[in-house]
Amino acid sequence: MSMTDPIADLLTRIRNAQSAGKPTVGVGASKLKLAILKVLKDEGYIAGYGVDAAGAKSTLSIELKYHDGRPVIDRIERISRPGLRIYRGKDELPKVLGGLGVAVISTPKGIMSDAPGARGRHRRRSAVRRSIRVVQ
Repeated sequence: MSMTDPIADLLTRIRNAQSAGKPTVGVGASKLKLAILKVLKDEGYIAGYGVDAAGAKSTLSIELKYHDGRPVIDRIERISRPGLRIYRGKDELPKVLGGLGVAVISTPKGIMSDAPGARGRHRRRSAVRRSIRVVQ
């Protein structure tokens, strides 16, 4: 069966694994998922990730991060989705948790967090919120 929203599936798997206290979670690999995971790792929300290329399909293994037994990610949600795309200019990006959170955005230059994206001059789609906000 085909999946209509693989990014939402990635975020749901991370959310469910953290609520169950799992140390790692596996998902199907794609370049877009790798780019989102790179941003989450650079921002300190996951401990790491790796690509397992055993077999016909590659999978991603994500090491989740906890602090004092609680997940580092408080809330993670998808904002722009296939049925309702959300576009924002650089001056219209909302503050996530009053500036304490991170929005993952998609720009013509690639997937990035809202901090470097806010300095650019492109339109962007919101993808994740940290709380993480994923805008794709």
